[in-house]
Amino acid sequence: MTRVTRQEVEDFLFMEADLLDEWRLPEWLTLFTEDAHYYVPSTDVAHDAPPDNNLFYVADDRYRLEQRVKRLMKRTAHVEFPHSKTRHLVSNVRIRAESGDDLDVSTAFITYRTNHGTTNVYFGTGYYKLVVTSGGFKIREKRAVLASEGLRDQGRVSIIL
Repeated sequence: MTRVTRQEVEDFLFMEADLLDEWRLPEWLTLFTEDAHYYVPSTDVAHDAPPDNNLFYVADDRYRLEQRVKRLMKRTAHVEFPHSKTRHLVSNVRIRAESGDDLDVSTAFITYRTNHGTTNVYFGTGYYKLVVTSGGFKIREKRAVLASEGLRDQGRVSIIL
C-alpha cells in the first residue's frame, strides 16, 4: 500500500462534511462500504463501547443507514422539512493506526444545526475506520462521540453527525 497522508484523509473528511451540509445524503451514503456501521453512543457510554448492550442514539448498519437517508430526504420527515441548515466543521485529524488498506482515524467535530428558529451545537470526537480503495477512501465505521453532558437542549439527533 502507498503511504496515505493526513492531508488526503482530511480532504476526504472535508468532502464528507460538504455532502452533509449540502443535503446530498444519497451521495454521502456512497462513501460507506457495504458492511459499514454508523454509531452515535449516548453521552454516558464509553466511546468504544459495543452497541449490543449499551444505549446508543444511533446504531445503524449499512441497510438501516440507507433507510435513514431515504426517510430524511422525504417531505414527510417533518423534523427535517424544511431541511436544517447545517455546518459540519472537522479538525484535529489524526491517523491513529494503519494496517494494510485499513486506517483508524480520529477527528474533532462541531456541527451547527439551525431549524425552526433554533440553533443547536453538537460537538465531540469522530472515530473512523477507513478502507483505502482504488477509487479513494470508503468508511467502514463511523462513530460520533458527543462531548456534551446530554441532549437536553437539542432534544433530538435527526441530523447525521
